[in-house]
This record gives sequence, C-alpha cells and structure tokens, in this order.
Amino acid sequence: MLFICYPKCTTCQKAQKWLDGRGAKYELRDIKTDNPTYEELADWYKKSGLPLKRFFNTSGLLYKSMELKDKLPNMSDEEQLRLLATDGMLVKRPLLIDGDTVLVGFRETEWSKIAK
Repeated sequence: MLFICYPKCTTCQKAQKWLDGRGAKYELRDIKTDNPTYEELADWYKKSGLPLKRFFNTSGLLYKSMELKDKLPNMSDEEQLRLLATDGMLVKRPLLIDGDTVLVGFRETEWSKIAK
C-alpha cells in the first residue's frame, strides 16, 4: 500500500496512527516534497470512481487563494489533473492506494476494507 500524506496535517497523523495500530504495511510518501504526477493522478482518478473534485483539498489555503471553487467547473478533467500535479497542497489527503483501490481522505470504515 502507498500512504500519501502531509506530516503536519492532523487528519493524516490520525490516519497514520490508525494504520500503525492495525500493523498495516505501507510505503509513506510526503505529498509536499513528492507531489503526485499527472500520470499518477489520472490513474488514481480512473481507479477511484470518484468525481475529480474529490481530489482537491477544498479547505486548503492554496485552493482558496486561487479561487478554484469558481474556476474548476469551467476546466476540463485534463486541466484539473495538470493543476493538481503542480502542487501537493492542492491534493486532498491522505490518500491510500492499494492496487486498483484508491481512497481519498480518511474514513475508518472505507480504510478498514483494505488496511487489515
């Protein structure tokens, strides 16, 4: 499993503690220093079955300062994915990727299905 987080994020810290408490094996990746690429994001978006907007950190300062709430509806999926690939702080976190399963944000009920 790949666990992508921002170490200073309290939700990410909670998710990591939860994973560790279950003895889950995962590779840790800091989204700030190792931002997902366009190709990774496109692949995860396809596998997740989620709307692309779910991949945006809508509560983040960067999202708000760029006024993306108003801009995203007029952008194509490709434009949105390219934007997400420019800065990890735009991406919703944590992300948990295990094969074809991609989870965005931390919800214990969802995570417990793959993090055993």
